[in-house]
Amino acid sequence: MNDIRRTILWVIFGFSMVLLWDQWQVHQGKTPTFFPSATQSQTSKPAATASPASAAAPAASGAGAASVPSPVSTGAVATPGAVPTGAPAIAATPNRERVVVTTDVMSLTFDSEGGSMVHSVFPKFKDAEQKEQGFVLLDESSKRVYLAQSGLISGGANGAIAALPTHKTAMTVVPGDRTLKDGQDTLQVRFESADVGGVKLIKTYTLKRGAYDIGVRHEVVNTGTAAVAPQLYMQLVRDGNPPPGESAFYSTFTGPAIYTEAKKYQKVEFKDIENNKVEAEKQATNGYVAMVQHYFATAWILADGIKRDLFFRKVDNNLYAVGMITPLEPVAAGATAAIETRFFVGPQEEKALEALAPGLELVKDYGWLTILAKPLYWLLDKLHGFLHNWGWAIVALVLLLKIAFYWLNAKAYASMAKMKAVNPKIMEMRERLKDKPQEMQQAMMKIYREEKVNPMGGCFPIMVQIPVFIALYWVLLSSVEMRNAPWIGWIQDLSAPDPYYILPVVMTLTTMLQTALNPAPPDPMQAKLMWFMPLIFSVMFFFFPAGLVLYWITNNVLSIAQQWVINTRMGVPPEFNLPKFR
Repeated sequence: MNDIRRTILWVIFGFSMVLLWDQWQVHQGKTPTFFPSATQSQTSKPAATASPASAAAPAASGAGAASVPSPVSTGAVATPGAVPTGAPAIAATPNRERVVVTTDVMSLTFDSEGGSMVHSVFPKFKDAEQKEQGFVLLDESSKRVYLAQSGLISGGANGAIAALPTHKTAMTVVPGDRTLKDGQDTLQVRFESADVGGVKLIKTYTLKRGAYDIGVRHEVVNTGTAAVAPQLYMQLVRDGNPPPGESAFYSTFTGPAIYTEAKKYQKVEFKDIENNKVEAEKQATNGYVAMVQHYFATAWILADGIKRDLFFRKVDNNLYAVGMITPLEPVAAGATAAIETRFFVGPQEEKALEALAPGLELVKDYGWLTILAKPLYWLLDKLHGFLHNWGWAIVALVLLLKIAFYWLNAKAYASMAKMKAVNPKIMEMRERLKDKPQEMQQAMMKIYREEKVNPMGGCFPIMVQIPVFIALYWVLLSSVEMRNAPWIGWIQDLSAPDPYYILPVVMTLTTMLQTALNPAPPDPMQAKLMWFMPLIFSVMFFFFPAGLVLYWITNNVLSIAQQWVINTRMGVPPEFNLPKFR
């Protein structure tokens, strides 16, 4: 009976792993690996970019915010979808130009149409495929659309609805420096719109040395004869395609997110926006809106205490937006009002994000194990500060965790050693009573009682540790510091798979050795499963980042060493339980 139970548990475990993997792929918007559905979503090209004429057409309304007047309406109240849509064609606006600004950490391209940010390159972080080029995040090309936009919409002061400067309004860039020079700490880029509906909009971007956050000052100049009460919108527009080079064997979140003090960090799937099923906070007086992908993020940040409506919307086919709209105080005729905001575009460096805004570090998504993952990252970062090598920091962290869990592991391996010691008796008994299953089970339980062995005694101590090591997995998978980080010799990027598959082969061998050191289950089917399962999951590690494989190898080697020592102390001779397939 005990053998049957263990066999069933192994089968359930294996099948659960398969289902869990498939559901995780579905959760990330991918096709299931093992049980694909009949209808599968296809990766789409970004929507064709809109012409200026289409700027007047309201976009399909999305879930998420209170209604606001449209700048092109004729009196009717529209949804946030009425914010002018994104992704215009380059040739649409006369005298349109691109302005490239370079600091020590990024190159950022602005579009004179609306003063929007349309392209960003980070030279410190190399492209996954073209190593000689910096990583591109914001982009407006035939393959990708990812933009940061802002503008004004009418607040309907005194019942009037008027057109105002938006991200589709032609702007003039003020001459000035375009490269951050030695000894210079800040660089400013200023865009000024023409008079639209009695209002001019001036955008001033302030880039800082060594920083990925940008100060954005919006000045509203009332050139008319009556007071105006516009609203400022800030949005991120992105296509729904996965980032280039994303692995099929592990998945991370790509899509919009918001943060508020009330509801904390809330992610939204593109498919939920598509199906108008977004369930997220609609109004707040704090927080940010963001667009997130593996290692990198963008975010519009507004100071706390300022009321804002939050929205998600479908802009066009395979094109989505997340943003916020905040009402401005009435601006008297001839007066100017200004509002300060910040825009972040860059890598998910946890310490830098924590310093920028409350909760911004959560774009580096550890999932439900954040409470464990954050202290693990803190310790990993401290070890890197001492060792100056992320690979050795991983090895050191796993070593410290194994030391911390030494006594739990000792109990587990001691139980396994006892099982191994009594295994010959059990095998002899099984052979002798193979035709009498009931007597066999009784005799087996008697041996366990006499030898004081608990067959499940090695499981609980290991189960306790599983959340910690899963959290460490997410730390290593999510940390942008692993990108382009060398370890030794041929490993020059811990975020990329081993180019020669040396680490995955070593990991597979250590996994097999660890399996061989464990006591063989009495049942032949269980013994085969014990060998098949590690081999099956080892295959996936050939495509995992080298840093993750290094972590697993270190854990295996230390586990083998501890198990060997405990077996020796208990007088259990080294013995390898090799599989017998026939």
